[in-house]
Amino acid sequence: MRIKRSVTRFFGNLVIPAVSAAAISYFGYYALWGTRGLMALADVKARLAVEQERLDTLSDQRARLEKRISLLQSGSEDPDLLEEVARSQMVGSTAGQVVIRRNQN
Repeated sequence: MRIKRSVTRFFGNLVIPAVSAAAISYFGYYALWGTRGLMALADVKARLAVEQERLDTLSDQRARLEKRISLLQSGSEDPDLLEEVARSQMVGSTAGQVVIRRNQN
Protein backbone atom coordinates (compact mmCIF):
# COMPACT_ATOMS: atom_id res chain seq x y z
CA MET A 1 0.00 0.00 0.00
CA ARG A 2 2.75 2.33 0.91
CA ILE A 3 4.62 1.56 -2.31
CA LYS A 4 1.46 2.20 -4.33
CA ARG A 5 1.07 5.67 -2.84
CA SER A 6 4.70 6.59 -3.41
CA VAL A 7 4.53 5.43 -7.03
CA THR A 8 1.30 7.39 -7.58
CA ARG A 9 2.78 10.45 -5.92
CA PHE A 10 6.00 10.11 -7.93
CA PHE A 11 4.17 9.91 -11.27
CA GLY A 12 1.71 12.60 -10.21
CA ASN A 13 4.58 14.90 -9.35
CA LEU A 14 6.31 14.06 -12.65
CA VAL A 15 3.41 14.11 -15.12
CA ILE A 16 2.10 17.62 -14.45
CA PRO A 17 5.51 19.33 -14.89
CA ALA A 18 6.27 17.21 -17.97
CA VAL A 19 2.96 18.11 -19.64
CA SER A 20 3.45 21.75 -18.70
CA ALA A 21 6.99 21.78 -20.10
CA ALA A 22 5.79 20.17 -23.33
CA ALA A 23 2.99 22.73 -23.74
CA ILE A 24 5.33 25.64 -23.02
CA SER A 25 7.88 24.26 -25.47
CA TYR A 26 5.25 23.77 -28.17
CA PHE A 27 3.77 27.26 -27.88
CA GLY A 28 7.19 28.85 -27.40
CA TYR A 29 8.49 27.25 -30.60
CA TYR A 30 5.56 28.52 -32.65
CA ALA A 31 5.74 31.94 -31.01
CA LEU A 32 9.28 32.29 -32.39
CA TRP A 33 9.45 30.25 -35.59
CA GLY A 34 5.79 29.70 -36.49
CA THR A 35 3.98 31.18 -39.47
CA ARG A 36 2.94 34.17 -37.35
CA GLY A 37 5.94 34.17 -35.04
CA LEU A 38 8.66 36.70 -34.37
CA MET A 39 10.92 35.40 -37.14
CA ALA A 40 8.12 35.79 -39.70
CA LEU A 41 7.57 39.37 -38.54
CA ALA A 42 10.71 40.59 -40.31
CA ASP A 43 9.56 39.01 -43.56
CA VAL A 44 6.12 40.57 -43.22
CA LYS A 45 7.63 44.00 -42.55
CA ALA A 46 9.84 43.70 -45.65
CA ARG A 47 6.87 42.71 -47.82
CA LEU A 48 4.86 45.57 -46.34
CA ALA A 49 7.58 48.06 -47.25
CA VAL A 50 7.65 46.78 -50.85
CA GLU A 51 3.87 46.95 -51.16
CA GLN A 52 3.81 50.43 -49.59
CA GLU A 53 6.31 51.62 -52.17
CA ARG A 54 4.18 50.07 -54.93
CA LEU A 55 1.10 51.80 -53.52
CA ASP A 56 2.90 55.16 -53.53
CA THR A 57 3.93 54.64 -57.15
CA LEU A 58 0.40 53.72 -58.20
CA SER A 59 -1.06 56.67 -56.27
CA ASP A 60 1.29 59.07 -58.07
CA GLN A 61 0.40 57.51 -61.41
CA ARG A 62 -3.31 57.82 -60.64
CA ALA A 63 -2.91 61.49 -59.66
CA ARG A 64 -1.13 62.20 -62.96
CA LEU A 65 -3.86 60.44 -64.93
CA GLU A 66 -6.60 62.31 -63.08
CA LYS A 67 -4.81 65.58 -63.88
CA ARG A 68 -4.69 64.67 -67.59
CA ILE A 69 -8.37 63.73 -67.55
CA SER A 70 -9.30 67.02 -65.93
CA LEU A 71 -7.34 68.86 -68.64
CA LEU A 72 -9.25 67.00 -71.37
CA GLN A 73 -12.74 67.59 -69.97
CA SER A 74 -14.98 69.93 -71.89
CA GLY A 75 -14.78 73.59 -71.01
CA SER A 76 -11.15 73.46 -69.94
CA GLU A 77 -9.36 71.75 -72.82
CA ASP A 78 -5.63 72.27 -72.92
CA PRO A 79 -4.62 72.76 -76.57
CA ASP A 80 -1.16 71.28 -76.05
CA LEU A 81 -2.59 68.15 -74.46
CA LEU A 82 -5.18 67.80 -77.22
CA GLU A 83 -2.43 68.02 -79.82
CA GLU A 84 -0.39 65.43 -77.91
CA VAL A 85 -3.33 63.02 -77.80
CA ALA A 86 -4.06 63.60 -81.50
CA ARG A 87 -0.43 62.92 -82.43
CA SER A 88 -0.35 59.73 -80.37
CA GLN A 89 -3.42 58.45 -82.18
CA MET A 90 -2.11 59.29 -85.65
CA VAL A 91 -0.37 56.46 -87.47
CA GLY A 92 3.35 56.98 -87.95
CA SER A 93 3.70 60.12 -85.87
CA THR A 94 6.74 60.67 -83.73
CA ALA A 95 7.82 63.29 -81.25
CA GLY A 96 9.14 66.47 -82.85
CA GLN A 97 7.21 65.90 -86.06
CA VAL A 98 5.53 68.95 -87.54
CA VAL A 99 2.06 68.73 -89.08
CA ILE A 100 1.26 71.15 -91.91
CA ARG A 101 -2.41 71.46 -92.64
CA ARG A 102 -3.58 71.89 -96.19
CA ASN A 103 -6.54 73.93 -97.22
CA GLN A 104 -9.29 71.75 -98.57
CA ASN A 105 -10.49 73.71 -101.64
